[in-house]
Amino acid sequence: MFVNLVGRVRNTRLRPSEGLLPICEAVVNSIHAIEERDIPLSDGHITVNILRQRDLLTSARTEAPTADERISGFRITDNGIGFTERNMLSFRTLDSDYKLTHGGRGIGRLLWLKAFEAVKVESSYLGEDGKHHRRHFVFSAENGIQDDADTDVVRDTSIRTSVTLEGLRDQYLSSSRMNTGDIAAQLLEHFLWFFIRPSGVPKIDLIDRPESFVLNEMFGTGAHGSPATESISVKGSEFQVTHVRRRSGTGSAHAIAWCADDRLVTRERLSGRIPGLHRSISDEAGDFVYWCYVSSPFLNEKARPERTGFDVAEKVGALFAHTEIGLGDVRDAVCGRIRGHLREHLERNQILARDRVDEFVNKKAPRYRPIVNRMPEREWNLDPTASDKELELILHQEYSGLEREVIAEGHSIMENEAGEPDEEYRGRLSEYMKKAQDLTMADLAHYVSHRRVVIELLEKAIQRDDSGNYKREDVVHELVMPLRKESGELKPGESNLWLLDERLTFHNYLASDKQLTSMPITGSSSRDRPDILVLNIFDRTILTAEEQTAPWASLGVVEFKRPMRGDDKDPIEQAMRYVTQVRAGGMTTARGRPMPGVQKVPGFCYIVADLTPKLLERCTIHDLTETAEADRYCGYKRELALFIEVMSFDHVVRVAKERNRAFFDKLGLPAN
Repeated sequence: MFVNLVGRVRNTRLRPSEGLLPICEAVVNSIHAIEERDIPLSDGHITVNILRQRDLLTSARTEAPTADERISGFRITDNGIGFTERNMLSFRTLDSDYKLTHGGRGIGRLLWLKAFEAVKVESSYLGEDGKHHRRHFVFSAENGIQDDADTDVVRDTSIRTSVTLEGLRDQYLSSSRMNTGDIAAQLLEHFLWFFIRPSGVPKIDLIDRPESFVLNEMFGTGAHGSPATESISVKGSEFQVTHVRRRSGTGSAHAIAWCADDRLVTRERLSGRIPGLHRSISDEAGDFVYWCYVSSPFLNEKARPERTGFDVAEKVGALFAHTEIGLGDVRDAVCGRIRGHLREHLERNQILARDRVDEFVNKKAPRYRPIVNRMPEREWNLDPTASDKELELILHQEYSGLEREVIAEGHSIMENEAGEPDEEYRGRLSEYMKKAQDLTMADLAHYVSHRRVVIELLEKAIQRDDSGNYKREDVVHELVMPLRKESGELKPGESNLWLLDERLTFHNYLASDKQLTSMPITGSSSRDRPDILVLNIFDRTILTAEEQTAPWASLGVVEFKRPMRGDDKDPIEQAMRYVTQVRAGGMTTARGRPMPGVQKVPGFCYIVADLTPKLLERCTIHDLTETAEADRYCGYKRELALFIEVMSFDHVVRVAKERNRAFFDKLGLPAN
């Protein structure tokens, strides 16, 4: 008799993601019932009907179900032995060992009630008296078995059992996917072990009117060749390892399938565990997904009653390491066999992965070139189809690991370890210096690569677009220096003033598109906005000297003009006015220290624009001299202590490439 059934159901473990597990248990029961009837499995037939809400209102459905039609239940029908007196007695006994030979734990029907409100059973079977009987009853957690009736059947000689699971509980509704094909694939995944075992499996249909799927046919199109099975021994226990190649419609990730009592208990992804085993793997028949099924009496014994996992430690402590088996021990042995079974494919993928990394590093991420050769072979577990982003993250992780290693070694490298021979110490020091040098080269490569990208962006920004227009000057401005920011607001690498003059990179104060009146280095009340203003102080100590002499400093102003712009505005005069306004307002350092003699602080005006006829005319008016490059004009206003440099966009790009060409060549990078 059932005692405290509600409590047992409540304590039965079943996660919301395992909402289809009760249906799987019902189908396994049907398979066992067909085997018990002692008929050829090829004559066995199991039908799984999906019941939806509108099925409760009408018996006809001609259109495929939609996503908003919730599943209300399932009906599993088979032509197995049925609910005979012996089977019914076992069903009434909560902890029956009647199906122990099939791995039955007496827990499957509790999973039914965990996910469904009630179960209706109708069964026609051949009794021990040689007569055909029909039995029907209702089963629920609150009331146990109700309406049990057994009637002699004279006319109907068919043997058939129907188990209807009704009232799917809301917390399991999401896991029972609305898409019928997805449900079929999930069921096949659970029963795949039955399909690959030598004894075979009955025909299994999934029906969601008007759609239907035959799991046997899905297996036929999804698997290739005969599964390969071998045995391994782990600490005296035997395990069966079955290698399966799945072609289509049966999942997308390589996995180990842990089985117990002819059932799939749990699975775990293999990608990342075995070098060379990634998303893409193929043989002469095309792409496939690899699954390894593991079964053994050990796993049968250790499976939890509800078969959602195993009561086995992942790792066994050192005291019992030679006798007790941990799941990690089995996994290591299984992975060894997988590597042997897939050796040809894994080696090919590892070669492709190395080629993929070399291409990525050579063309897009040279900063990692110094550390690639330091990666141990076990770390080359890279997917050859990985995106640039994925490769960048993997290589950066390797770089960070090497950086931590160098920092840790650096704290102890300057002293000999106790009793360490000098020769060993010199070897350790030499290896440390090589690692440190590799990191330095990687940092340099990163910086130079950044410069190359910036130059390429600038070169594109000054070109005419498909519609025949040139970009605004703020596009170029933003590339050199972010708009409306000051020195303290800049992130590392945000400013690219080196494009114009390397000396501008070293500054005491920097402002971009800010009003003069808002700048802390001057008392000017002007609301004019220089594109870029730079204050550079070369010697701060002179400010504390007794004599108030002018500090060694410079003031720079940069003005951009839109590519090919030919208006009447004079950018040279604009830049000169900004310098004059700053000087007139008085000048301090960025930290507020006074700067006497500001009128003598040299000013540098940089005009970046295309040399249009209008601008060339202004260069002549300001008495600027054309340089040998023919795309740059320079001059000096002695009375204003102003240096003026007008450079074309082409000049900026060309000179930036020339300044960085030696670095590009050293790192094997193209100039563009």
